[in-house]
Amino acid sequence: MLNTLAAAIPGGQRVVSTEEVFELDFRHPDWVALQTRQSGLEGTGEIRLRDLVKESLRMRPSRLIVGEVRAEECLDLLLALNAGLPGMASLHANSAREALVKMCTLPLLAGENISARFVVPTVASSVDLVVHLGLDPDGVRRVHEVVAVPGRVEGDVIETEPVFVRRDDTLVRANGTPPRPERFARAGIDLTRILGGR
Repeated sequence: MLNTLAAAIPGGQRVVSTEEVFELDFRHPDWVALQTRQSGLEGTGEIRLRDLVKESLRMRPSRLIVGEVRAEECLDLLLALNAGLPGMASLHANSAREALVKMCTLPLLAGENISARFVVPTVASSVDLVVHLGLDPDGVRRVHEVVAVPGRVEGDVIETEPVFVRRDDTLVRANGTPPRPERFARAGIDLTRILGGR
């Protein structure tokens, strides 16, 4: 899914990706791919995913892609997104809502000074869409839901609006609309045409 989405990034933009294992493979004229490294026999030379996310910001990216978010690097990704840098990442969760909960939990691993009071509203304001893929009984991955994150928080719970949901083996349009339509318009995307005028 990340490969498919990344392939749609305009060629004039600089893309920086960070991964533990190189899995991303998409054609782009200005793409810098970074990979973590384990420490050597001497116990030195380790490069963590969190280090790569921080360093990628110095490379003047137009977009940031994190191959798989598993730990405290989620905080650095959130800080980059909150600063206005477009980006995307993958993480493992059982639903779109659980993915948001996980995004609120992983940054807490970064240290005792990071609190949910900071993380939850930051996730709500930084994430626009969550695309959840599920594994069907026949072993095929399919998009199960796409939810919008309008930026509202109620009692430490991030509100979501379903944009597309899977019903009877078909992905159908729901009532939700992606937040901040002006961002899509600046990118030349007509949400009205894509979403059927809702």
